[in-house]
Amino acid sequence: MNFCADEDFALQLDAEDPLRPSRKKFHLPLGKDGKPVIYFAGNSLGLMPKAARAILEEELDNWAELGVDAHHAAGTPWYSYHETLREPTARLAGAQPNEVICMNSLTVNIHLMMATFYRPAKSRFKILMEDPAFPSDTYAIKSQIVHHGLDPKEALILARPRKGEFTVRTEEIVDLIEKHHGELAAVMMGAVNFFTGQLFDIERITAAAQKHGIIVGFDLAHAMGNVPLSLHKWNVDFAVWCSYKYLNAGPGAVAGAFVHERHATNTKLPRFAGWFGNDPNTRFRLHLEPEFIPVSSADGWQISNPPIFSMAPLRASLAMFDEAGGMEPLRAKSIKVTGYLQFLLESVGHSALTVITPRDAASRGCQLSILAHEHPKELFQKLQAAGVKCDFREPNVIRAAPTPLYNTFHEVWWFAQILAEHQ
Repeated sequence: MNFCADEDFALQLDAEDPLRPSRKKFHLPLGKDGKPVIYFAGNSLGLMPKAARAILEEELDNWAELGVDAHHAAGTPWYSYHETLREPTARLAGAQPNEVICMNSLTVNIHLMMATFYRPAKSRFKILMEDPAFPSDTYAIKSQIVHHGLDPKEALILARPRKGEFTVRTEEIVDLIEKHHGELAAVMMGAVNFFTGQLFDIERITAAAQKHGIIVGFDLAHAMGNVPLSLHKWNVDFAVWCSYKYLNAGPGAVAGAFVHERHATNTKLPRFAGWFGNDPNTRFRLHLEPEFIPVSSADGWQISNPPIFSMAPLRASLAMFDEAGGMEPLRAKSIKVTGYLQFLLESVGHSALTVITPRDAASRGCQLSILAHEHPKELFQKLQAAGVKCDFREPNVIRAAPTPLYNTFHEVWWFAQILAEHQ
């Protein structure tokens, strides 16, 4: 659309925003002046849904009043608590309900998935990742390589941006797959890059790898709740995510995993076992049934019983995604709001700033990564002092994520004005 740099234009966009009521459903952090800060840090920690408190207090009350009986007698029984998250999570992932499970933390889930899907052979033992990948992913993948007695220097292939560029071209990822397909055992990438905000072409990368029988997994930490996903249709082998960013489930909230149906229903696949991944028909026979019989779904990768207090707030957030109409209207606003921010940054002539996130809306989510050429840390500190909450990534990148569920176009306008005043 055609944007305008006037403040009235931003206010008009907000007046026309069908998602505007969602903002009132969140607690907004206040600045020293008692007014809400401009919170563009949802890519690090999403805001608290107001409904989360009542849901969490309900479970605290169940613990206090029912004790162990709350596993079966509570309004939402603890024993099957994870099942309440299954269908809304599947909708956001573009998955079938039997392909998703909310469990553990993201990096633990990476290890569980790799234990199943990374089966290095003498000739095919390498893993392809993007560079830079999120450090925890890199640590996990390197440790998996070492666990199999291999050297990461030999077994890890990195897809890097060209010299002078910041993002990795899809064709170069495909070219690497073609070049090394006889050596690759797996491709493991972040769907949305944490540093640049680049959204990778998941479908194309998956198809390129699977053409050669290569397993493909994605870290959706910056993708779930941010961009539309069709994991089942795209035939992705597995994926993992956290829920404290765009899913707004709170610090340390339960993470999740996707296992494509063709794998999820294969009970012969190797895995690290735990009692909640076991067939519920024999789960409580305990020592009388010592053999592990995995559930014929993504549940078969569960290790332990549901962590109720880290799941409860996610129920509140997932309900809000459904109330908003799912990812389609959120994506429409995300494209508009990031396009508006890009326009404002360019219209006021921020010569000391460069947006390194792709301009193409299909290649980014709601985060813009802004490279500051001069005094980057000082600029970030000035933003903080002016009531902007975003984050800084070394050596000189400010990440701003106007999140469609709770951020406004007027906040974007103000953010651009503050940048103009302090560069």
